[in-house]
This record gives sequence, C-alpha cells and structure tokens, in this order.
Amino acid sequence: MWTTLLVITHYVLAAFIVVRVLTRNRIEPSVRLAWIMVVEALPFVGIVAYLLFGEVRIAQADRQRAADIRSHLSGVMTPSPHRIETPPDWMAGIAATAESVGGMPPVDGNRLRLLPEGDDAFDEMIRAIETARTHVHVLFYIWLNDVSGGRIGKALCKAAQRGVDCRVMVDDLGSRRFWRSSLWTEMEDAGVVLVRAMPTGYFPLRMLSRRLDLRNHRKIVLIDNRLGFTGSRNAADMAFAVKPRYAPWIDVWFAVEGPVLRQMQTVFLADWMSYTGVDLGSEMLAAVPPAEGGNVVAQVVSTGPDLRAGSVSDCIIALLAAARKQVIITTPYYVPDPATDAAIQACARRGIAVTMILPARNDSLFVGATSQGFYLGLLRAGVRLMAFKPGLLHAKLITVDGRIAMLGSGNLDRRSFELNYEMNMIVADGAAIAAIDARQQSYLDRAREITLDEVAAWPSWRRIRNNTLALATPLL
Repeated sequence: MWTTLLVITHYVLAAFIVVRVLTRNRIEPSVRLAWIMVVEALPFVGIVAYLLFGEVRIAQADRQRAADIRSHLSGVMTPSPHRIETPPDWMAGIAATAESVGGMPPVDGNRLRLLPEGDDAFDEMIRAIETARTHVHVLFYIWLNDVSGGRIGKALCKAAQRGVDCRVMVDDLGSRRFWRSSLWTEMEDAGVVLVRAMPTGYFPLRMLSRRLDLRNHRKIVLIDNRLGFTGSRNAADMAFAVKPRYAPWIDVWFAVEGPVLRQMQTVFLADWMSYTGVDLGSEMLAAVPPAEGGNVVAQVVSTGPDLRAGSVSDCIIALLAAARKQVIITTPYYVPDPATDAAIQACARRGIAVTMILPARNDSLFVGATSQGFYLGLLRAGVRLMAFKPGLLHAKLITVDGRIAMLGSGNLDRRSFELNYEMNMIVADGAAIAAIDARQQSYLDRAREITLDEVAAWPSWRRIRNNTLALATPLL
C-alpha cells in the first residue's frame, strides 16, 4: 500500500513539475528537456533538485526593490560628458550589446593598468586606502584572513579610525570564514561598516524566497572616486588557504582611473542600497574627470539574475563576431551555453586564430570533466587549446585583434551567465590590450597544447564521463 502511495505521489508531483517546466518563459529547449529527464529518472530526488535549483527564484519584493534602486541611481546621475555617442564601426556592435545588457555606455578618458601577478598586486590598492580622504568601498566574493586579506583589513581599520567612510561588502557564503574571524570583529570595532551580501540565513526559510546558490561574485574596490580596482582576484593570497592543493592561484588585478569609475560606483551602490537601504547616490555619483593621459575607452557590464534581459554571454558573442584576426580567451571554467560555444567554434572556422587557455587541473573535478566534454568540438573547429600547468589559472580575459578586451569577474560558464552577480568591463586601447596580451602570452609560455589526436585517444571511460557530464550543462 505504502509503495503504491509513494509511486502515485511521485507521478502526481512529477506531472506538476513537468507542466511547470513546459510553461515557463525564456528557457531553452535543452534546459526543458534536461529537467524533465531528471525529474522522471530520479524519483523524488529529481523533484527536490528542481525545486532547489531548477529556477532562478527571487522574491518579487526583492526583485522590485533592486529595480527601484537602479532606476533611482539612473535618475540622480547626470549624463556623462565623456560618453562616446558614436563608437567606431568595428566597436559599435560590441558597445551597443554591452549597453543593452548592463545599461551603461562607453566612456573615454580612462587609464587601465595591469598590476603584478603575485601577492604584491595589492600593494598599490593598500597604499591608496592608506591615503584615502573621503571614502573606501570594497566588495569581494571571497575574503580570507590570510596575509593579503589581513593587510587589506588592517588598512581599512586605520582609514576608518581617521574618519574615512569605509564600507565593505562580502558574499555571505564565499566569505563565510572571514565574517566569523577576529579580523571581521576588529574591522567592525574600528568603524568599518560591514555587510554580508546574499545571506544564506536559516536554510529552510531562505529557500522559500530565493534560490540558495545565487551569489555575489563581484570584485570592486573604489577610493575617493579617483582610483578603482577590479579583476578576477579575491582578497586572498595566491596560496589560497581554502584550496591550497591547487595553488598558486593565478589572477589578474587592474587599477582603473577616469570616468568609468562612476559606473563601477553605480554597481557597488546598487548592491549596498539593496542590503542597507542607505541612499548614497547623490553624493557618490558626481561625474569623474578624465585621468591624466587617459586614452582607454571603457564600459562596465553589470549582470545578475534580477537584472535586465541578456547576459555577459551576449557580450562575448558580440566580441567574437567583431574579430578579424585573433581571439585569446583565458578562463578557469568552461561550461558555456550552446550559443557561446557555437560562436567560438564559428569564429575559428571562419579563419580567426582562436586560442583558449584553461587550467590543466581544475579545482572542481565535476566542472573540469564537464569542460573536457567540449574539447573535441572546439579542436575540430580549429580552436587552439592550451592547458596552464603551474597552479590554477583563475583569470578571466578575452582579447580581440589586440584592440579590445573584456575583463572582470565572470567566467565562461552558465553560473556566471545566469546565476551570479558579476561585473565585467569592456576596454579598448592598443597599449592596454598589449599589456593584457603580454600577460596571456606568459600563460601560454607556462602551458602545453592539447591536441586533437590526444583527445581522440582518450579512453572510452573518460569520454563517457566527460560527455555524460556535458549533457548536464543546461542544469549547471
């Protein structure tokens, strides 16, 4: 009797879920099919999995509040005198796509400097915090109480004690060790205002209002509206104590000056106001003058599950469409949507020299194997695949033809496209891109090439594993 009741219950619930999957808007057919298969193949487990992870669920009140904040910040911003109204033809499609996704236009008069690869990458940022006059805004996904994280925290304590407004936001899950540490308490006691983004709270209650694995993955530091920092790096040593077996973690970290700082500030303030309700827009969003000698065109692309239609994948596809000679992509995780994977392959097939640099060893066995499921298609299309050997390559970079790039926090995976709050930046300037390509060349010098013959010779068990996991890409 109980067995019959369980079977009937499962099929009734599964039927409701299937109807829900088939009637949802804006969902790819492959995603619909994948979830229907999971629900039908895994009794009850598939239903629970869909309820937890099948939809980007955000409470309507939270979604509306975020929309109201963005509208308010847009209203208090005067139009930038440095906006580029008519980008050159080769950049026009990229700029228009980025603005349609992130809502911000390209601006000129910026400077972009690629900082060292080692732990001294934070030196200039810490010096800037130590000399800050009005405010310091900091947002990291992961902050560790190690040497680098400690140096940043101590500098903020001193700045707050001398009267600088220091506001810090960390992702609740990514920085869970940090907000439980003595340094967090020390910063709070010093007067640093601390906020935990995307709080997990009490699991059963939180899951009723929001999908649990939504994360704030951004990396933003702003000092006095005169200097900013962004890239792929978290507030941590390269040794990365939470996953030391994959060290060193290789990242990129940039210093930014000029009008684009106001766009970075807008992203930070939108997050800050969402959690605190404190309106800082009118005092923080004054126009930022051009940087001395600034020639870089820059455009922030802020994305997240509660934002406007489109994602960073649209920007990647636009960059690939504009390529004429060369594309170099560095990413730690490659779990793309079909459109992005197809665009990369099409770019290579039309004769563009496409090189992708990935870590030889991934910190996630599941993601690493899933990525490998795409290798054969990429190689057959003519993409050159390189495996970075010493440590985990965590940088996220795309350069096109030596004149335009995208950098920031977003990976080439569906999590960054659909679930994480990310901040990327489009930059155009020959000198700046040359520095980025030189850094990518240093990755190539430390990498080995993955050949078509090598992948074709993989044993059957490995191909079955990789291809089976690649089937789960729509669910990741």
